[in-house]
Amino acid sequence: MKETLVPGEIGLAQMRRLLADGVQVELDASCRPGMRASAQLVRRATEGDAPVYGVNTGFGKLATKRIAKEDLAALQLNLLRSHAVGVGEPIAPRIVKLVLLLKAASLARGYSGVREEVVDALLALHNAGVTPLVPSQGSVGACGDLAPLAHLCLPLVGEGEVFHDGHRIPAAQALQRAGLAPIVLSAKEGLALINGTQVSTALALDALIAADRLFEAAVIAGALTLDAARGSDGPFDPRIHAVRGQPGQIDCAAAYRALMIGSGIRRSHLDDDDRVQDPYCLRCQPQVMGACLDQMRYAAKVLMREANAVTDNPLVYANEGDMISGGNFHAEPVALACDALAVAIAEIGAIAERRVAMLVDTAVSRLPPFLAAQPGLDSGFMIVHVTAAALASENKSLAHPASVDSLPTSANQEDHVSMATFAARRLAPMLANTARIVAIELLAAAQGIEFLRPLKSAPALEGVLRLVRTVSPPLMSDRSLARDIEAVHHLVAAGDIGHATEQHIAQLHALRLA
Repeated sequence: MKETLVPGEIGLAQMRRLLADGVQVELDASCRPGMRASAQLVRRATEGDAPVYGVNTGFGKLATKRIAKEDLAALQLNLLRSHAVGVGEPIAPRIVKLVLLLKAASLARGYSGVREEVVDALLALHNAGVTPLVPSQGSVGACGDLAPLAHLCLPLVGEGEVFHDGHRIPAAQALQRAGLAPIVLSAKEGLALINGTQVSTALALDALIAADRLFEAAVIAGALTLDAARGSDGPFDPRIHAVRGQPGQIDCAAAYRALMIGSGIRRSHLDDDDRVQDPYCLRCQPQVMGACLDQMRYAAKVLMREANAVTDNPLVYANEGDMISGGNFHAEPVALACDALAVAIAEIGAIAERRVAMLVDTAVSRLPPFLAAQPGLDSGFMIVHVTAAALASENKSLAHPASVDSLPTSANQEDHVSMATFAARRLAPMLANTARIVAIELLAAAQGIEFLRPLKSAPALEGVLRLVRTVSPPLMSDRSLARDIEAVHHLVAAGDIGHATEQHIAQLHALRLA
């Protein structure tokens, strides 16, 4: 599969494809004249006597130090070496591959002053399967993702470590095996490579795409729980949501209505239900999930803008002959979007946990206590719910906004930072926690439906039940459900729950991020 990168015009659909294994990427030729012009302007700056930040000066607090012309290439190489001080577990290779592409696309916009060869070298690493080893910790999300991007780019000059053919090896060895030659950096190129928000943005985009799949599964799980608890579909009436006007809420209510069409369980209690109102975890699903969807849509817009942005410093405007220092490397937009996404992920899990709690409470669900076939002898889902509660509680701590923290760095020159890289990195464990909560809800709701047989749920939901039952049989007596939880978790994370609906539900597809 081959993808063409058009700098500044990458969409979310293409972003999903870029995260796939085996994709080969080429650069749209229309961007090359701009790169050549900006690189030429930088070359002219190296020949002059005026101080230009990052070209013939030191960096950060050392910007007042002039660098001799004969040392300009060494300056850029030293920058990569000195900034490659990340620690912690390596970032997942699929995300590092996306970072390579985002960095290449940003530089190819023609505002960074780097030569075409540098951008081509980034794409060559990606296409050859030479994936830099990038430690996950060490960036504060301002002045760019300096440490991780330095690790990303050291292999371009034949240094650092990479993953290649499943092995962790020195970059020089991998380049030789792949038939690639190290490059020699010119003025400003080292700075352009490590200035930018591409690491935090790639981490966030990977999480956003996973959240999209999770959200769909959570809506389906909520609809299944509504049927298992014999709840009312009155709160999903479109008139209720129209008078409020929140778009996510309106879209979610439509999805719940579509999922419940044709439920025999619903028909069975239309005339004899003495409950006036359902608990909030059932009744307010469109309001809660809709608000989360609006947050996710906001995050998607911000992150896609950032994926297409130029976040280098200084910026090179070849047509005007200007090089201007600014602060586009500051990742505050990414940090705030990630914090919004974190809260949404936590809330998706929080309301799902409440629905599990409702299902095991016989006074509310009117199902057997703890969904046990033989209550007392069997504990059923008693401790399964405890696991869901533990995961939901952990997410509350992880959801604390990262962007509100800032520690000055570089001798107070860089005195306000975004913490965007951690803001993005912490989304992965939150997604895993919530996906497991949703898996537990699917198991609990499926168990609840077993007690209502031979009645049938809606056709779309029966398809989901059949999928769940391929990995987890009904709980007829106590057994460990740990493997069942993990098996359904994998279905949730892979997006299989949404694919299991028997019919094409346009309203459900409308929830997906475009």
